[in-house]
Amino acid sequence: MTSVNIVNKSHHPLPAYATSLSAGMDLRANLEAPLTLQPLERRLIPTGLFIALPAGYEAQVRPRSGLALRSGIGVLNSPGTIDADYRGEIGVILVNLSNQPFVVNDGDRIAQMVIARHETISWQPQESLDETERGSGGFGHTGKH
Repeated sequence: MTSVNIVNKSHHPLPAYATSLSAGMDLRANLEAPLTLQPLERRLIPTGLFIALPAGYEAQVRPRSGLALRSGIGVLNSPGTIDADYRGEIGVILVNLSNQPFVVNDGDRIAQMVIARHETISWQPQESLDETERGSGGFGHTGKH
């Protein structure tokens, strides 16, 4: 298990795994007052959390499936990436994709965060690439016969 330094300036508990096999941890809104998202409106919602990830890790901010299904609430630029050198507050860009206003209250679980390893690569410039069965076909190409 990897340790991550965290500062919690909210009055909510730290994000935690709901079960032993959960990949994500819920992020909570840290608000002074309820906030209403109108249909198709997007807002940056503060969490009060600040993290220092180790090199080789990122945090991914993703929508919560229940909010998406029940209320049409999503996370823009999903998954949002938090880099290891970012030290600002974690914010969640919520969007209301429904046709009804949606109220976000202090402490509401608004997104989930997954901590993941990633690779750093170096480019190797070439004049051409090796051939594959797929070649340059994309955007649904592999499902066609």
